[in-house]
Amino acid sequence: MPAIVLVGAQWGDEGKGKATDLLGGDVDYVVRYQGGNNAGHTVVIGDKSYALHLLPSGVLSPDVVPVIGNGVVIDPGVLLDEIDGLKARGVTCERLLISANAHLIMPHHRALDKVSERYLGKARIGTTGRGIGPSYGDKIARMGVRVQDLFDTSILTQKIELALREKNQVLAKVYNRRRIEAAPIVDEYVAYGERLKPYVADTGLVVNQALDEGKVVLLEGAQGTLLDVDHGSYPFVTSSSPTAGGACAGSGIGPTKVTRVIGILKAYTTRVGSGPFPTELLDEMGEFLRTTGGEYGVTTGRDRRCGWFDAVIARYASRVNGITDFFLTKLDVLSGLDKVPVCVAYDVDGVRHDEMPASQTEFHHAKPVLEYFDGWKEDISGAKTFGDLPDNARAYVRALEEISGARISAIGVGPGRDQTLTLRPLI
Repeated sequence: MPAIVLVGAQWGDEGKGKATDLLGGDVDYVVRYQGGNNAGHTVVIGDKSYALHLLPSGVLSPDVVPVIGNGVVIDPGVLLDEIDGLKARGVTCERLLISANAHLIMPHHRALDKVSERYLGKARIGTTGRGIGPSYGDKIARMGVRVQDLFDTSILTQKIELALREKNQVLAKVYNRRRIEAAPIVDEYVAYGERLKPYVADTGLVVNQALDEGKVVLLEGAQGTLLDVDHGSYPFVTSSSPTAGGACAGSGIGPTKVTRVIGILKAYTTRVGSGPFPTELLDEMGEFLRTTGGEYGVTTGRDRRCGWFDAVIARYASRVNGITDFFLTKLDVLSGLDKVPVCVAYDVDGVRHDEMPASQTEFHHAKPVLEYFDGWKEDISGAKTFGDLPDNARAYVRALEEISGARISAIGVGPGRDQTLTLRPLI
């Protein structure tokens, strides 16, 4: 049976949580494969809204096994708060599995993230300050702390003391910040381990066995393609691989198990943080998209930068991820516009680029080449089928499909679980 990868096809915040929740009734496992609590998914069920940060969106489906894979970096305090918050609202997390190999975010990671970003000044990346980058940095440097270390106090103490030898030097001598003591951290994290232990497993083995048994596994990324550390708008990226290739490394399954890659696209474009954004609108239309679309970060509350749909990015995401199907979200936000512009190419110093420019410099200089489509005035939030949409809305969707590199198989016309039009089955 298939392993299906769900990826953001822009800069994140495309509505992956809504897509995961939509598929929840048809899958057996949902695996979060990268990122940390720097991401957020909002899922609306009836009149209730759930903001998830570390937990996979599938936790809201009672028959799904939610899995936090080895590629995720976990702040255990945040995770436990999230579990407790859902429990208080009647949502059980008893089926949750956490990879023993996932790395942990430590207090020194958060401290370094905040102070180093502050010192960058105008060159800052726009991180959330939650320690994600420094945690991944220690993972690559082979000095990270993993979930399994919580259950061996000797190893945990040794790793924390070793890390703090270096981190305290940087905090004190470079940034003039207070040193961090190891003993209180060891006690705090041992206590986290006691609460997390029932959830910890060899998740790579569990997921592979599930696939062998004919189960359907959905691999859920955080952020989006243009925030991938290798394939995104570097250096204004996250510290992991949200693209489909990262799904295998972050979950422990082989690439031959993946049968479908679903890319999530907004009907316009947003991003949070610094970096180039060719279609960004700094006028009243940008504010219209932000206000009408509720474009405020789930994790940080920051205003999202807004712009028109960017087909160059969509084609790039399709190529990098091997996208088989697009899920187009927030089409309803565009209702009421006379004309809907779409970026079909870039102008870089007088040269047209139909594909993503190869260099950072060219991308920074890219100006959108726009085509204009007729808008629609009707409220489409109550549409149940593609045929219920106004003619111009259907024409807009078909145009995006033609220029984006993959078929559009589902359309979101509102935040609710039932406000999705399915053109083709996604499983």
